[in-house]
Amino acid sequence: MFELEQEQRKSGTGKYWLSAVILAALIVAGFVYYRTSKPTSKGPAPATASVALPANSNADPVHDLKVLRTHLGKDAAGITAVWSVSLQNKSQAYTYSNIRYETKYLGANNVPILVNQGTLPVTLGPGEETTSEFRDALYPSDTVLYNFRITGATPAAR
Repeated sequence: MFELEQEQRKSGTGKYWLSAVILAALIVAGFVYYRTSKPTSKGPAPATASVALPANSNADPVHDLKVLRTHLGKDAAGITAVWSVSLQNKSQAYTYSNIRYETKYLGANNVPILVNQGTLPVTLGPGEETTSEFRDALYPSDTVLYNFRITGATPAAR
């Protein structure tokens, strides 16, 4: 008679813990869905003013500046993203300085986690190559893929 009551109590406690585990799993799944479905950027950045060039200017820094290699690492503390980027100026007529870039850190399913923009304080003459290292932003822990691209530069005729 007493054994039956103890077995019923144990099975009732097991149902309680099973319900708690299922509820916790649903909360975690909801949080993950919320984090991955929420856009992180608030839209495109405003256009910056560029240097006035003659009307017949063919300067195209996005096309002329070629990204040869990129490498993404972390600083010694493992917190900040550190980029090493090799660039080449394919133009024979223009020197480019203050090269603007965009870094994009992507999570699962190519969902952007962080998009950052900055300027490399380098000058590339016609046909020149350079490698630049710089600290970008706090390294997002959920990063699966990353991307670096040139968004603009200040041209000067040779």
